Amino acid sequence: MNQTLNNNLTNNNSNKNLKSKISELWTDIVDSIKGTQRDYTKGSITKAILLLSIPMVLELVMESIFAVVDIFFVSKLGSDAVATVGTTESMMTIVYAIGIGLSMSATAIVARRTGEKNKEGAAVAAVQAIWVSILASLPIAVLGIIFSKDLLALMGMQGEIINEGFLYTAVMLGGNVVIMLIFIINAIFRGVGDAAIAMRVLWIANLINIILDPCLIFGWGPFPELGIWGAAVATNIGRGIGVLIQFYYLQKKSGRIQILQHHLKIQWEIMKNLIRVSLGGIGQFIIATSSWVGLVRIMNEFGSEAVAGYTIAIRIVVFSILPSWGMSNAAATLVGQNLGAGKPDRAEKSVWWCAFVNMIFLVLIAILFILYSEFLVGLFTQEQNVIAIGAECLRYLSYGYIFYAYGMIMIQAFNGAGDTITPTIINFFCFWLFEIPVALWASFVLGMDERGVFLAVLLAESLIGIVGIVLFKKGKWKTRKV
Repeated sequence: MNQTLNNNLTNNNSNKNLKSKISELWTDIVDSIKGTQRDYTKGSITKAILLLSIPMVLELVMESIFAVVDIFFVSKLGSDAVATVGTTESMMTIVYAIGIGLSMSATAIVARRTGEKNKEGAAVAAVQAIWVSILASLPIAVLGIIFSKDLLALMGMQGEIINEGFLYTAVMLGGNVVIMLIFIINAIFRGVGDAAIAMRVLWIANLINIILDPCLIFGWGPFPELGIWGAAVATNIGRGIGVLIQFYYLQKKSGRIQILQHHLKIQWEIMKNLIRVSLGGIGQFIIATSSWVGLVRIMNEFGSEAVAGYTIAIRIVVFSILPSWGMSNAAATLVGQNLGAGKPDRAEKSVWWCAFVNMIFLVLIAILFILYSEFLVGLFTQEQNVIAIGAECLRYLSYGYIFYAYGMIMIQAFNGAGDTITPTIINFFCFWLFEIPVALWASFVLGMDERGVFLAVLLAESLIGIVGIVLFKKGKWKTRKV
């Protein structure tokens, strides 16, 4: 009788504990989406990761959804249109390189000032990052508008494809300032730990993109039928509205960061420090993305169907990896804030936790891609050759996801610490000195054609993961000053 009562009491207590934990988890999820003023340098590391990573993952899930939806609508215009988007995207990666590189330094410096409880310093650094991004976008816009046809020709496109697609390239490059700003300002929000605002901004911007995309491409309702360049117009309108929302949040008194009028003055010494830290970040992404430009150039040797299949596969990969970048951004914020608070061991533990969770997630995605690659690519096109090439690309890349998972987190951990030089060196050797030569050798010497490019990407990304783990364990990033 007593044993039965004890068992019942134990079961009741277990049920209460389970309900309490579920309730606490749900409260944390709601807080992470709504936004919280929690100090991420104290308390549970797993809770800090949860609160930061959920809005960051949701932010980038919407980004990845837009990338897939965008190529879905464009693919209805044929493989030439998809090839134009893919080729333009390869050029836009230079914009992304500068934007993301500046974002890395903005997050690192703002997070460090936040960990030091220096709100004024965080606000000043944020404004200087915005000024730098605006200045960097201007020459790209001018070159893109004037030389869009020449740039497409330089990338190996020909004749009618250029005449039909150059306006898409001109609008995307010409409006790059909104892409640059949305990157930088969201990085500022993440640096201060306000990931929920960054999430909301990107959701609103990309929802507008998704709604306008088919309207402007196909001329639905009162909208003009612009064809492929309607997708570029939709992107710039959506992200432009997102930037306006960001500026609204930056001046709110209730936020973790507030920009006041006296912060708007250009301060050259602070800007120089920001640029100095940024150079490594910009360099690492220019190296990575320019290598991707080289890969697209190689793919153009095998025809527009090969480029279209590769472009669709990469968009699907982006859909899976961008949420992982959310986890990586959480690691960067935690590293920066905890180093600012003088807690390097807590920073390191946060990184290993993020890497483990990311590995579990990407392994599951890899299994899905290996089993259903044809089906996934077939959602975007009915052209059998394009489906075959895209599916093969997905399978090749999936085999390296376990290494990608750790590599992404380690690279962002270095950046969060302000050590942007180490990832730059890793990218230089793995992409320029390894990936491009392997792609050329496998494609043309071994006769693998487009599969040579897929193999090179798989091997290079896996190598980055292995090298990143080795260098992170050495711990030199803990002493980096920003």
